Amino acid sequence: MPGTLAGTLRKSGHVMNLSLRQAVPADIPDLRVLIDASVRGLQAGDYTPAQIEGALQTVYGVDSQLIADGTYYVVEARPDSGIVGCGGWSKRKTLFGGDRWSGREDSLLNPQRDAAKIRAFFVHPNWVRRGIGSMILEACEKAASAAGFTRCEMGATLTGVPLYRARGYIGLETLDVALTNGESLAVIRMEKRMSSM
Repeated sequence: MPGTLAGTLRKSGHVMNLSLRQAVPADIPDLRVLIDASVRGLQAGDYTPAQIEGALQTVYGVDSQLIADGTYYVVEARPDSGIVGCGGWSKRKTLFGGDRWSGREDSLLNPQRDAAKIRAFFVHPNWVRRGIGSMILEACEKAASAAGFTRCEMGATLTGVPLYRARGYIGLETLDVALTNGESLAVIRMEKRMSSM
């Protein structure tokens, strides 16, 4: 588990401390609220309202397996803003999707052959561009490397691509994810090799 990290910043005249920790099952209600706010607030420029609604019903959401595996993190802003970001990595085959996603495959990866999966990053719209996503991504990459993985990959939303590209990930292919409401969601499969971590 990464140690408490982090930064101090000012928000509306108040000093806020950001700290990173492993997510626990008790965080799930707050994570659901955060994910909804993040998707609705940040993805509207990249996806239509129908795509966002379909994705919230089908793909996006809490993945309790990541929490159980100890590979999901939250960033808290103290003293009074609670969880403002979340994200994790996985040693399992599922590339993306929360508990409701039917395309899950929870069998374990082989670190010598497979890429660790970077998963489920969400930041509250009021807290973007403060290094929260980078803070979580760095913790994920270090933990995956310590677990023996030599590559990381993800299914990135169009909204997340600029962050991941800036952190050394390259796009491999565009996936068209079918949603239960008849819409589809473009997701970019991206990869980073350990030599660049």
